[in-house]
Amino acid sequence: MELGQLFLELGGVIFLLALVGRAAGRLGITPIPLYLLAGIGLGAFMSLGNAPEEFIHTGAEIGAVLLLFTLGLEYTSEELSNNMKANRQIGIIDLALNFTPGLIAGFLLGFTPMAAVLLGGVTYLTSSGIASKILRDLGRLGNRETPVILAVCVIEDVVMAAYLPVVAALLIGGTLVAVGVNLLVALAAFGLAFFLALRYGHVLSRVMNVPSDEALLLGVLGLVLVVAGVADQLKVSAAIGAFLVGIALSGEVADRARRQIEPLRDLFAAVFFVFFGLQLNLAEVPPVLLPAVLLTLITGATKFAVGWIGAGRAGVQIRGRFRAGTTLIPRGEFSILIAGLGLGLAPSLGPLAAVYVLLTAILGPVLSRFDAQLAPLLDRKKPEKQAPAPGPT
Repeated sequence: MELGQLFLELGGVIFLLALVGRAAGRLGITPIPLYLLAGIGLGAFMSLGNAPEEFIHTGAEIGAVLLLFTLGLEYTSEELSNNMKANRQIGIIDLALNFTPGLIAGFLLGFTPMAAVLLGGVTYLTSSGIASKILRDLGRLGNRETPVILAVCVIEDVVMAAYLPVVAALLIGGTLVAVGVNLLVALAAFGLAFFLALRYGHVLSRVMNVPSDEALLLGVLGLVLVVAGVADQLKVSAAIGAFLVGIALSGEVADRARRQIEPLRDLFAAVFFVFFGLQLNLAEVPPVLLPAVLLTLITGATKFAVGWIGAGRAGVQIRGRFRAGTTLIPRGEFSILIAGLGLGLAPSLGPLAAVYVLLTAILGPVLSRFDAQLAPLLDRKKPEKQAPAPGPT
């Protein structure tokens, strides 16, 4: 493809995203659902060349990484460790309530046992990328329910550190020894990264805190991408690797890094959500639409219950419990990845997962926005009963 044609197509896509973002601002909602719909429109009505598609795919991966990195900057390693310990039980509830519906649905749809296990993984995982963008767009990073949301997402990624190597080894016919080795490597890599962030984060912050903003930007971005790449090679989420870099940085360097990275994050985050829409082939939607809608309703309710219960256990009031539940509803990047592992086992698994992810990624942000509309009703206190007037004596 000629360079001029590449620029024209990419410029058109980015300009479309700008218009979509402005429309979302006028509506007072996060732009995520509109970005997803824009991606569907691009996939259905425009033919992009290979180069723009490769750029969008790569940009989507970078967007997910930067979203989780900037979310990690909001918390210290001590806060994260305490949150995970405090929310272990809610993590177990989350696994039971959200893995089971996908597993059962897989058997009801006639999938093989392995494909049903994959569908359980699709319905289990909240999209950390979408959840973090909801929190940022709606100004909720400092809310009392946010640590619960964060803990649930991190616990899910820890579960995935065990789930993905086992599933991948079973799909390629790996031996029990191979499965065990993959599992140990993934868990050891995550544990080592978390330990280093917890123990030596202050050292990293001092090393990265250089006077030049340009050098800081390049150093931080390079570090984030390298750690994300290593994490992915070790079968740990690239996004969770970037998240751990975020929590390792603290103090002045974290504040400066946030200001430097935010423009890049906003650009690539938009590309990240458009990419989901681009993957959906509209011709494959009708056969899987009903199962996808039913799964969305069931697992939307179960994921909402996880947020509601978890925030309630943390002493959060009704408004915060509602926000926690709706923020956890969207599924995203990991769900698409898991479905892609089993395309040879069940041809309808991919389209079903894509439609399901799209529906949950729209439902969660929209319901989160409605919380602001419902806030006066949720906070309204019942008037105290007046004591009866004394009767005549």
